[in-house]
Amino acid sequence: MFEHGVPFRLNDRVRRLVAPNAGVMTGPGTNTYLLGDDAVAVLDPGPALPEHIDAILNAAGDRIRWIVCTHTHPDHSPAWKAVAEATGAEVIGASPPDDMFQDNTFKPTLELQHDYVLSTKEFTLRAVHTPGHVGNHYCFFLEEEGMMFAGDHVMNGSTVVIIPPSGNMKSYIESLQRLLDYPLQFIAPGHGDIMPEPKPTVDWLVSHRLMREQKVIDGLRRAGRVPLEELVKVVYDDVDAGLHKMAQLSLSAHLIKLREENRAQQHAPDDTWEILDV
Repeated sequence: MFEHGVPFRLNDRVRRLVAPNAGVMTGPGTNTYLLGDDAVAVLDPGPALPEHIDAILNAAGDRIRWIVCTHTHPDHSPAWKAVAEATGAEVIGASPPDDMFQDNTFKPTLELQHDYVLSTKEFTLRAVHTPGHVGNHYCFFLEEEGMMFAGDHVMNGSTVVIIPPSGNMKSYIESLQRLLDYPLQFIAPGHGDIMPEPKPTVDWLVSHRLMREQKVIDGLRRAGRVPLEELVKVVYDDVDAGLHKMAQLSLSAHLIKLREENRAQQHAPDDTWEILDV
């Protein structure tokens, strides 16, 4: 159920609110999760839309003690400020990198580190550093429910854009595999519905990225030395052309990975790429 402004209970510890920011990149809208009932953590407060902020405050109000952000893209964190000012909640997250598309207003009162644990009488929430989509991305594991809040690390219904320079394809693939170190029962994505089969989901995502990487290699072999805007038409020929501008970001991440592995070369003067068969 994705009714905007109405909390939907997922289990004894978690409710979901969906922000009214549906779109091509956000699906039904950004998921804001409310953890606990007596003392509440707001996970990914979402965009700074007045109606969404009001929905969060109406659902939990003065019981909000913590605001937790998976990362600082504008559809996930900006409502932190209004919620914090209204409630005095502690703000937990990683400061934004010097990168595109960041919520530069975000100022955590607690700077996240991997394996940080927020433990309350109602739940135990463990931070899992998952760089890839962007360098300051964290997932959060709700231990009592076996539920991983995945932010934009895993999305239901689409794949994630990797945004260099902070985003990194090699880190993304490694971070996906890291999720399987935890006893997962469910993935709760930042967009879309709960995903009840975590291991097949993660395995498919890793396989998909490696298949896309092979398309990059094959495309370079066929095209020779080629600019990014031409290569994207070959590598993402299964994606609507209207999304190719965003796809170029992930393509760049694939190419940077190949360059770091000495399998591709970038020619900076004209920003072209070619394969290195070594």
